Amino acid sequence: MIVVKNLTKSYGNNCVLNNVSVTFSPGLIYGLIGPNGCGKTTLMRCICGFARPTAGTVTIMNQVISKDCDFAPSTGIILETPGFLDNLSGYKNLLLLSGISNKTNKNRIEEALRLVGLNPFDKKPVGKYSLGMRQRLGIAQAIMENPEVLILDEPFNGLDTQGQAEIHKLLQLQKQEGKIIILASHSASDIARACDVVFEIRQGALYKA
Repeated sequence: MIVVKNLTKSYGNNCVLNNVSVTFSPGLIYGLIGPNGCGKTTLMRCICGFARPTAGTVTIMNQVISKDCDFAPSTGIILETPGFLDNLSGYKNLLLLSGISNKTNKNRIEEALRLVGLNPFDKKPVGKYSLGMRQRLGIAQAIMENPEVLILDEPFNGLDTQGQAEIHKLLQLQKQEGKIIILASHSASDIARACDVVFEIRQGALYKA
C-alpha cells in the first residue's frame, strides 16, 4: 500500500501540491489527470523519492521515503523519455541496467521484452528505434524486475493503435498480479479505459474524478 499524507511540494513561491492525502491499494490501476504543470509528475516524483516533499510524507510498504529509504522500494518507473545507449540493442540495454541491482535475470528480461511486443533477439540498435519502440523498451525496463508498484508517466506516448492496445492488455495483467499501478496520460480515453480510480489535480489539490 502507498499512503500519501498531507503532502505539500513547493518550488520557491510556487506551491505545486498543497496538503495532498491519498491511499493507493494493490490490485488497482489509478489515473492522474489535469493540465500541464498541474502537479501530476511532481506527485509521481515525490512517491518515487526523486523529489522530497516540502511537508508531509509518502509511505510505501511501511517505509517512509527519505526517512527509511531514499527511493521507493520494488517500484518500476517511467517519468521521462527513457534514456538508453543508442549503440546497443534493447536486450543489451536492459541486461546492462539489470546489473545495477541484480534483481532480475536473462529469462525475465526476455519475457519483459515479449510482453511489450519487442523481439528480445532483435539486434537493431536502440538508436534506430522509433519513438514507439523506445516507449515499449522503457515499459519493459519498468517491469523486468517484477516490481510490486508501477509508476508510469505517459506510458502510451508514441504508440500506434496496436501498441496502445498491447500496453492496455499488459497493464491489466500486471493488475491481476496484485500490483499498484499509477499512471498519468493526456489522453482521457486511455485513462478511462485503463483505470479503476481516477484523480484530477487542480490548483495543487487532488479530487476524485
